[in-house]
Amino acid sequence: MDTKPAPPAQAPPPPAEDLRALALRHGLTVSGARPGLPGYVRQLWSRRHFIAAFATARLTAQYSQARLGQLWQLMTPLLNAAVYFLIFGVIMNVRHDVPDYVPFLLTGVFVWTFTAQSILTGTRAISGNLGLVRALHFPRASLPIALALQQLQQLLFSMGALVVILCCFGEFPDRTWLLAVPALALQALFNTGLSLVMARLAARTPDVAQLMPFVLRTWMYASGVMWSLPHLAGSGRLPDAVVTALQWNPAALFIDLVRYALVDSFTAAQLPAHAWPLAAGWALLAFVGGFLYFWQAEETYGRG
Repeated sequence: MDTKPAPPAQAPPPPAEDLRALALRHGLTVSGARPGLPGYVRQLWSRRHFIAAFATARLTAQYSQARLGQLWQLMTPLLNAAVYFLIFGVIMNVRHDVPDYVPFLLTGVFVWTFTAQSILTGTRAISGNLGLVRALHFPRASLPIALALQQLQQLLFSMGALVVILCCFGEFPDRTWLLAVPALALQALFNTGLSLVMARLAARTPDVAQLMPFVLRTWMYASGVMWSLPHLAGSGRLPDAVVTALQWNPAALFIDLVRYALVDSFTAAQLPAHAWPLAAGWALLAFVGGFLYFWQAEETYGRG
């Protein structure tokens, strides 16, 4: 009877320590591993041109299928303001409690839209670009930062129209208008941080994107977009502590600071105490905290 020779015994695999040393000796690294924080920041800076180009391309393509095209960037907040004026200004008669109600309302709507859209687009930063994330190696924070930059570009386009509208209602350029620049810059930092946070949350739990419109609607009502929060304290409808907490929420702070800059009847007396330091604190906390939170999960995006 023929018998087959026994196969030669295979050598045991080398221990993991030897493989790691071999990889390091030949300059190999773990694919998709999270880089250190300084290296990650350098990678982002080296891709700043991609971030700017991506934001501009998304802005251009946003309304490319609509007949009115880029005019919708202006018409969307204006139509929202018209609806709010009808409901709150006419039906609920809030406008009699607020001087210059139309400039007050328009400024609030435009500034609030900047934050709301930054958060909504942030929830789709990773999940809406999975093909790009899985095909190319680049710092994933480029995507939410680019989308936040897109919303800043859209805001600047809208603010040009807002200036014209304010002039039509008797609000003419003044030195205080320059204060809108640092206020919007702080808001942009805050929005970018929130966009980074929402990008990580929605990448792991896509249902977050479905929940955010309800959260944002509640936040909008609590931020004095359609009514004056200081007037609530004087009317006795809410305890002073509650009104103060509402005024210190970041969305309300940024709205009030821009109103103070652009609307003559909105004076410093209507700003909460320490408004500028509070706004700066919210902006730095959101940006730094959001960036670190997103970076910690860098190697998980696009997997699964």
